[in-house]
Amino acid sequence: MRLNFPQACRIYRSPVVQSLLLSSKNAPPRQQRGYAFQTSGMPSLKVFNLHTKWLQKERAASNPEASRQADYLKDEVAMRVVERLLDVKRHFPRVLDLGANSCNIARALVRENPDPTSEVPLSAPLSEKIGELVAADSSQAMLYRDADLPFEGAGKLNLTRHVLTNEELLPFESNSFDMVLSSMSMHWINDIPGVLAQINNILKPDCPFIGAMLGGDTLFELRTSLQLAESERRGGISPHVSPLADVKDVGGLLGKAGFKMLTVDVEDIIVDYPDTFALMEDLQAMGEGNAVMGREMGAIGRDVLLANEGIYRELHGNEDGTIPATFRIIHMIGWKEGGDQPQPLKRGSGEVNLKDILEQK
Repeated sequence: MRLNFPQACRIYRSPVVQSLLLSSKNAPPRQQRGYAFQTSGMPSLKVFNLHTKWLQKERAASNPEASRQADYLKDEVAMRVVERLLDVKRHFPRVLDLGANSCNIARALVRENPDPTSEVPLSAPLSEKIGELVAADSSQAMLYRDADLPFEGAGKLNLTRHVLTNEELLPFESNSFDMVLSSMSMHWINDIPGVLAQINNILKPDCPFIGAMLGGDTLFELRTSLQLAESERRGGISPHVSPLADVKDVGGLLGKAGFKMLTVDVEDIIVDYPDTFALMEDLQAMGEGNAVMGREMGAIGRDVLLANEGIYRELHGNEDGTIPATFRIIHMIGWKEGGDQPQPLKRGSGEVNLKDILEQK
């Protein structure tokens, strides 16, 4: 399957939905992000500089043409997030889009025929399931980048934009939203357990949180080649690719935050670029540059960049001369506990022995 991205793109889906305890025994070595659960207050250890991330998004939005051209990844992930609503037969009067970026989810909601596999010739836009969408982001420039442009699609959407002072402190009342969506923003949150707990708090009972964020082996090709290039040219390495959550962490985080009926799955989006410089330019235009605390300031040296280009091609290059970049997307769904919510049966109440079923196969 190929998508109409500025660059050729290949999508690799998992053959089955991976469980909360997804095995990673055969996965290549990776940097893993650890979490400390706190009862209250902000985390004592901050991984990301949120002010730096705000500046990156503001600068990216200051060049609307380049920013829109680099929206292909966020638009694609947003469409995959809202496609989860096809299986939910419910109307949501008030919905929060947390970390809305340039309102990618809003554009996905008004898209025509979101379910081409349905029995009807044309399925209705998913925006018909939503009364009001509150798009919230810390970057005003990014949030309002396309405010003067009409939505392209058949659906109509009541959209309200809200600029956040801090994406880790949600200024909304308890039980005030019927659903919370989040696409391609939570991987920059320091206090993910705290934010998930706040999301659970602002949701009404028996209402869902549906999100997607970068995680795991995202950009492992760039990570490994940069480390080798810097080690060769400078005799040491510094962090240029941010640490990300692993899929095994996400289920535990959702459970700690009080969510029930959890679903976590993973898919890889692989984009082919002409060279590493085009990849880095697009990451900058997305507002997805490095924002790790204590990172080395200033641009990467020319000698390191040239060495990185050669190493990247040697280790990961495609036969057609392009280079692949892997974006691992972790999808998550959790429901706030409610009185009428389906509950699992008590342990030992089953009438069929699973062992007997397995032995029959």
